[in-house]
Amino acid sequence: MKKKVLIGVGIVVVLIVAAVFYLNNRNRTLSPPGQAIGAMSGDTVSVEYSRPSVRDRLIFGEEEEGALQPYGVYWRLGANEPTFLSVSYDFRFGDSEIDAGKYVIYAIPRKGEMELRLNSDLRLWGYTEPDYSQDLATEIERVNPSDHTEQFTIEAQPDSIGTRLVFSWDKYQWELLLEKQ
Repeated sequence: MKKKVLIGVGIVVVLIVAAVFYLNNRNRTLSPPGQAIGAMSGDTVSVEYSRPSVRDRLIFGEEEEGALQPYGVYWRLGANEPTFLSVSYDFRFGDSEIDAGKYVIYAIPRKGEMELRLNSDLRLWGYTEPDYSQDLATEIERVNPSDHTEQFTIEAQPDSIGTRLVFSWDKYQWELLLEKQ
């Protein structure tokens, strides 16, 4: 009798592990990992993120409209895991001077603008909201109409004074300049 129970428990454990691996792989297939790297004169900026797709959904809007990412609500700037920003030089983020290093960057969408925040807590996982007391800086950027971009994309473009991050998704685009200090 014990042997049958152990076999049954073993089968259940194997099925649960297989389901977790399947769902994890499915999520990564729907929102594959992406990386943006910008380099200039030995300085680099790297962004690690996941790339969700529009798939005929309303992306930004009011909660009542069924928006995937409602206005005024935390967004990890991608999917699956938090978005990590690594900068090899001291830089300006909004009005704040930030030391070179690795950070979490996230957003709070608003109608016509994107509030971008930099956070020092690297222990985040999945959809977990950051500890807002560890926010280092905030920058508000205007969201501009753009051509349709099906899959969320971040580009790191070298600029004469630093690196410009260009975010594109759905019919919107916004930028953030990481000015070298």
